[in-house]
Amino acid sequence: METKSKKYNFKESFKRIDDILFEPDKSFEESKSIPSRNNLTYKNGFYVDCSAIAVTLGGATNLPGKFTMPVMTKIYRAFISETVAILNSNDLCVEIKINGDCVSGIYNTPRKADIDAMFSDAARINSLLKTLSRKLEERGLHKVNACIGMDYGRSLMVKAGYAGSGINEIFWIGDVFSRAAQLRGYAKKHNGAESTFVSNKIFINLGEYHKKLLQKHPSHNCYMGDVVNVTMDEWDEKQSKENNLLGKKANTRK
Repeated sequence: METKSKKYNFKESFKRIDDILFEPDKSFEESKSIPSRNNLTYKNGFYVDCSAIAVTLGGATNLPGKFTMPVMTKIYRAFISETVAILNSNDLCVEIKINGDCVSGIYNTPRKADIDAMFSDAARINSLLKTLSRKLEERGLHKVNACIGMDYGRSLMVKAGYAGSGINEIFWIGDVFSRAAQLRGYAKKHNGAESTFVSNKIFINLGEYHKKLLQKHPSHNCYMGDVVNVTMDEWDEKQSKENNLLGKKANTRK
């Protein structure tokens, strides 16, 4: 958030603390789905059931020692730009956050079909990053892979910030987000072998077709798989073969 300079008054600050701490708990309402952020004030909040997806680049920890900052910047820009594009294309994704090298999305998933839709986005992100990795390899750069974690659970949605300053953010409180990040971390340790890790809550709400794409992790209480979007993978493979053929023809002419 960009700052907006305003003189600090400690007496007003202490009063604001009291106002916040003595707000009645009944100001936090139950909601079956994620409400519009326009319904939020600094004095209310909503308990909602939602899903979270967390994505980062695997294989990227070695990049600082191998490439210049401009090259690394291009890799991360490509990853963040197109991951956000996929999340933003789904109306169920109500919030997108970029924190360092991680992109996360919050989904409104009151129906099982909505969780399947989020799972399909994870497959598209995995295929996207496989394509990015291939393009990097073709340029003699380091391979990368998707690391994706997903969870479903209850969260408290509130508006937080400095009232009257214009500096505020939607704040989500609940284990669903830390759990998605933890699952993303499990995927990172697998070095691309299994790109996507989902919680038990996500798994039991998936359709049978998607369930068959995953397997139970032997030690963690979750499920995993290298799930892709077949259409994207087939198109990229075709493009790669055509580009290789054109390259060979160009070398022959030389």
